[in-house]
Amino acid sequence: MKKIFFIASILGLLTGCYHRTDSPRGSWAKGADLSWLSEMEHDGVAFYKPSEVSGQGSDCIEVLRGMGMNAVRLRVWVNHSTGWSNKEDMLSLAKRAAEAGQRIMIDIHYSDFFADPSHQTIPAAWQNYDYKTMCEAVREHTLDVLYALKEEGIKPEWVQIGNETPNGMLWPMGKVSKPTPTLPKGKEIDEAWGRYAGFTRVGYEAAKEAFSDIIVIVHVDNAYERRDWFWQSMHDNGGKWDMIGLSHYPMMSAWNGGKSWQEMNELAEENIKRLIHDWHCPVMIAEVGMFANDTLSPVVMADFIQRATAIDSCAGIFYWEPEVYGGWRPAEYIPLGWGSYDMGAFTPEGTPSEVMQILLNSQNPNKR
Repeated sequence: MKKIFFIASILGLLTGCYHRTDSPRGSWAKGADLSWLSEMEHDGVAFYKPSEVSGQGSDCIEVLRGMGMNAVRLRVWVNHSTGWSNKEDMLSLAKRAAEAGQRIMIDIHYSDFFADPSHQTIPAAWQNYDYKTMCEAVREHTLDVLYALKEEGIKPEWVQIGNETPNGMLWPMGKVSKPTPTLPKGKEIDEAWGRYAGFTRVGYEAAKEAFSDIIVIVHVDNAYERRDWFWQSMHDNGGKWDMIGLSHYPMMSAWNGGKSWQEMNELAEENIKRLIHDWHCPVMIAEVGMFANDTLSPVVMADFIQRATAIDSCAGIFYWEPEVYGGWRPAEYIPLGWGSYDMGAFTPEGTPSEVMQILLNSQNPNKR
């Protein structure tokens, strides 16, 4: 496997004067995952400021920055067939975000396509690796992504080691499960957790090698769900993290046991507080989404914002792909028969919706 070497004299040329940011490190993050933006622009989708009604439109990042956005999240796939969300695409968007004064979160999936609780597919190029070689691949990929940013003078504030990984990552090698009374903790479970926690630890240490003060996030879905077993198993097996990342989609009742949005928001608030207390670290809402065409969405978002901003160590909220509107869908969705994403936060006219305005107007008084 190709090794990554970084010559100290070359790194010494980096001045350390990274792009400005619109808000200080550690302040309340009002962000958006804009990973589809370059593909949407390629497809001719236009974005407009609230004051605009027609014309060529404006840069989407600038539109959202002007309304209060101060952070951008970008995913990285190892080698997706379309090229979108690969390292080069991420880097192009990161440059634009940094130039617009945005703090940056990098979301490393360690996969060639979406990684989530149901899919954690080993990249095609890594398929035949044993555990030791897989750990080296995790390390080198993490370094490759972060040093690409560093060489451009971009300093990300956060990095995710995996995306929505309650069941582990790099399956089947790093797939884990919850111990139950009928499935006692045993050698097989211990070994699986050891492998997954090992991947996380290797990614953590590589991230710190690139940027010593970067905030490393372990990210799981279902902010409402209490998962003491997950964090305890991660800790017991040597996993490392600085911040816990959660996803929250409170209107997805069909996916979340039929719970009402009110119950989802209440449970998420309780869980955020519990995680902060139990693990002595901040929590970031790394993804949130509301249905684009539901008149109830602003109410749901406002309620969740009120709860989250009242928690001292809740670090902020990122809306997942708010820029999607008008039925647009990425190229890879078409052969899969997938419909368009229906939780964007732009209006049919291409301006930020009320839901997005609520998020971008939010403030945590303890994190200014």
